Amino acid sequence: MTHTQKRSMLWTIGITSVALFMVSLDNLVVTTALPVIRRNLHATISQLEWTVNAYTLTFAVLLLTGAALGDRFGRRRLFVLGLLLFTGASAAAALSTSANGLDIARALQGVGGAIVTPLTLTILSTAVPRERRGLALGIWGGIGGLAIAIGPLVGGAIVNGVSWHWIFWLNVPIGLLLAPLALARLEETRGGDSALDLPGLGLASVGLLGIVWGLVRGNAHGWTSLGVVTPVIAGALLVAGFVAWERRAPAPMLPLHFFANRTFALTNVASLFMFFGMFGSIFLLAQFFQTVQHMTPLAAGLRILPWTAMPIFIAPIAGALSDRVGGQRLMALGLALQATGLAFLAALQSPTVSYADLVAPFVVSGAGMALFFAPVANVVLSSVAPEHEGKASGATNAIRELGGVFGVAVLASVFAQAGGYRTAETFAHGTSTAVWIGAAVVALGAVAAIFIPGRPWLAEIERSEGLAEAA
Repeated sequence: MTHTQKRSMLWTIGITSVALFMVSLDNLVVTTALPVIRRNLHATISQLEWTVNAYTLTFAVLLLTGAALGDRFGRRRLFVLGLLLFTGASAAAALSTSANGLDIARALQGVGGAIVTPLTLTILSTAVPRERRGLALGIWGGIGGLAIAIGPLVGGAIVNGVSWHWIFWLNVPIGLLLAPLALARLEETRGGDSALDLPGLGLASVGLLGIVWGLVRGNAHGWTSLGVVTPVIAGALLVAGFVAWERRAPAPMLPLHFFANRTFALTNVASLFMFFGMFGSIFLLAQFFQTVQHMTPLAAGLRILPWTAMPIFIAPIAGALSDRVGGQRLMALGLALQATGLAFLAALQSPTVSYADLVAPFVVSGAGMALFFAPVANVVLSSVAPEHEGKASGATNAIRELGGVFGVAVLASVFAQAGGYRTAETFAHGTSTAVWIGAAVVALGAVAAIFIPGRPWLAEIERSEGLAEAA
């Protein structure tokens, strides 16, 4: 590799990683601000869920379309447009004066994030030689992990020192700096498949929105009410229609033959369960110190740091090790550690629990998160042919974000049913019940990861593509 190629590769790693950092930060930066937003905007528990889910739902549903648009119109061009949309939506969120206005701005942020995130992976994988991909993706994953690590802390510090609006203003200078840098330093590339699957997009978007809409409204309106049952059933039917359409679509947004590959299928099952348990639990645990123990947002963010900061130290090492020991082994270990940590946190929930008792399970959970995050992208991309990496990247990101959407919706519903915000005792009891469920789901993800094949990826690719051709 020449000096020019190395420099170009470093610029690509830097730009894509910072973009991933900015988008990933918004998954968790809002968590420690939720109690303040609830009081300031007089938000209900449903509106708080949408503050998180409006972002993650649009983000998840449109990820596959973001990857396809990049393949068709140019990855660098769409990457820059996504950055600008995300930046503008962040400014709109910062200017919000109502919970509904904030949720709409968060949804627009999700659209921008859905364009940017899959393109960071495809742009990076195109620019880095295959033999160096494990290290590069380890750095990329480590910086994404850094965003998760400092998200609650940054949110707490900003809310404590300025106001919650500034957790969104923070994105504006980063986005305005990255956009011209991307135009100047990234090479334009396109994918082999440039078709758009608009029927598939419509079925998936409306179907998933219906299911999440019903789950979020369940406790407030009654789980057997028409306003809950109807959107959930209609959404499930539309998702089934999406699967049926994708089986015969000429250019599917989610090629179902990917799932004939056990590596791809089981990795995505593990990702779905990981994000379900992790994001659903963080949504509640991030509020615990402020709501129950009456700490400031900054103090709450600092106390969560032993959990969320672990990827900074472990993810780059795990990324380099994944090429040697096998990413599936690291993922299984990481999920097992995350499930163990969540189980201990659930068992320890009480209004008077000592912070010293929580440090060890926070560290165990954080180590598990890092061991999972670092190798997962490399395992997925190595399970498909190079020309399919864009759609595989979009599919994987969409599935894991959907895990987060359903995790927040389901565990928040369990929390409201088992406890709620009435007293410190009810909050602790509701959180404990919900986090136990989160731990169990992550443990199922660890079981799925154990069965990810350890044999050479090429055999898996050839087998799955052979099955697709036969079909």
